Amino acid sequence: MNVTDFTYIVNKPDAINERHSNALEKIMEEFPYFQSARVLRLKHLYNQDSFKYNYALKVAAAFTTDRSILFDFITSDSFVTVQNGLYDQKVAELLNMDVVGSEVVIAPKTVENSTTLEQSILSSIAQAKPIVENLEEKLEIGKPLDFTINEKHSFQEWLQLSRLKPIERKEIPIKEDLEKKKKLEIIDKFISTNPKIPPVKKENILPAFSPVAEDKSYLMTETLAKVYLEQKKYSKAIQAYEILILKYPEKSSFFADRISDIKNLQQNNNN
Repeated sequence: MNVTDFTYIVNKPDAINERHSNALEKIMEEFPYFQSARVLRLKHLYNQDSFKYNYALKVAAAFTTDRSILFDFITSDSFVTVQNGLYDQKVAELLNMDVVGSEVVIAPKTVENSTTLEQSILSSIAQAKPIVENLEEKLEIGKPLDFTINEKHSFQEWLQLSRLKPIERKEIPIKEDLEKKKKLEIIDKFISTNPKIPPVKKENILPAFSPVAEDKSYLMTETLAKVYLEQKKYSKAIQAYEILILKYPEKSSFFADRISDIKNLQQNNNN
């Protein structure tokens, strides 16, 4: 990609095609901190309703020095409203597509030498796979997450997996090692003297206070529930939709269906 092409798509990001996207990907491999290239590819993936968008967003955040700027960008009107109807348009095109011919697919025969157990396992896998795929499609797993300007908490939760820091292994200095030995010697000496600690009187025992859990239900949104689902935190996702039922009783039927689908997905993934 030359300077003229790059300048063109910077000014018209909705004109990015697959050729531009592939060129941007190569630029990022060579210059991983080139922010303009990253946000342009993000825009393209979002417009295409691509399953690659969510992962690309995490990677972009990892290479961004100020994530608040990235958050402001992906929640801006210029990012989310240009091609809102693209997904519906593609669905309509698929539904109106003329089918020229058809093909009968015959399942391959089971190898005669296979044991009954192997046949049973293969059969179970074959039956479970379409169920899981159907549930994931119904729950819209992999679809680009739409964060709003008021969902910084959800955005931070989504990025938490990219906050991992490399383990730094440092050698213990000789001085620190000597100090550690001295402390161990003091402990050994204390134990050897077998000191007796007098029991605490009952009247001196302070009553235990259980901490009051902070109510954070106001932070719960549908996007955050989807974040937990994308991270495969099924229990948290179920809890999130339970909170949403209380917050939005008018959508309780929809959220209840989501909970049921998540439980089925969780059960099939555990099998």
